[in-house]
Amino acid sequence: MRSDHTGSERRTLLRVALGLGFATAVPLIAADPASAPSRPARTAGPPPAGAAGPPGHVRGRPSPYRLEPMTANTPPRFRPARPPVRTRPFEHLPELGHAMVLSFDDGPDPLYTPDILATLREQRVRAMFFVCGEMADGNPDLLRQMADDGHVVGNHSWSHPLIPKLSRPAIRDELGRTSEVVERVLGAAPLWYRAPYGAWNRNSFEIGAELGMEPMAWTVDTLDWKTPGTGTIVRRVLGGAAPGVVVLSHDAGGDRSQSVAALRRYLPRLLDAGYRITVPHRV
Repeated sequence: MRSDHTGSERRTLLRVALGLGFATAVPLIAADPASAPSRPARTAGPPPAGAAGPPGHVRGRPSPYRLEPMTANTPPRFRPARPPVRTRPFEHLPELGHAMVLSFDDGPDPLYTPDILATLREQRVRAMFFVCGEMADGNPDLLRQMADDGHVVGNHSWSHPLIPKLSRPAIRDELGRTSEVVERVLGAAPLWYRAPYGAWNRNSFEIGAELGMEPMAWTVDTLDWKTPGTGTIVRRVLGGAAPGVVVLSHDAGGDRSQSVAALRRYLPRLLDAGYRITVPHRV
């Protein structure tokens, strides 16, 4: 969603996106008033040490992969669905108010995830973290910290592959192993999943459902993995802000210092503008 869209265009795009398959998440945003604790009073002075940018020397395993463009790896087009085709959203949207969801993919990464968690904690808001199994397996303490702070932990596959290129057994392995890690560390398997690159196919939808998960997409892509600059990321989030929006950012998969710095800038501005940063839940 671009910053020059009008409010009407945003609402139209949101309805279209909902009709395409992730309405299971957004209608529930407004139904979780407990997920938006009151904000602390702001005081003058420097930000807490925990909210500072990544230090120059941090122990921890570097990200095992780096995101790349999908230009040469675009999944093949599928044949149009046969009639009847659903033309209405799954359910009627209630009044969303100014609720938004912030989501972070690819972690947890000991270089950047702690600073993102610190900023969210400072502002007393919750977010969604779609974790890769190999990262979660190596950083269980960060996974526990996410859950302890009230964030939603979702499944983002084990090794961040292009899902449509995999066989059904391989997809099951990617999703199943990640759910097992999350369940082992947190005591409960994830209820949401997001395909790497947003590249789903029928097999992934079916296998995700068998594992008890709902797919979760996004409506505002910060493209922070391209490291466009902190200011650009901030403008994309603020320009795309609207009721029901789901923002996509990353806390791993490369240098995410810009993502960390941008969150510290746009989150207080969203809250000052009256947005309620919340997380969905299933009923």
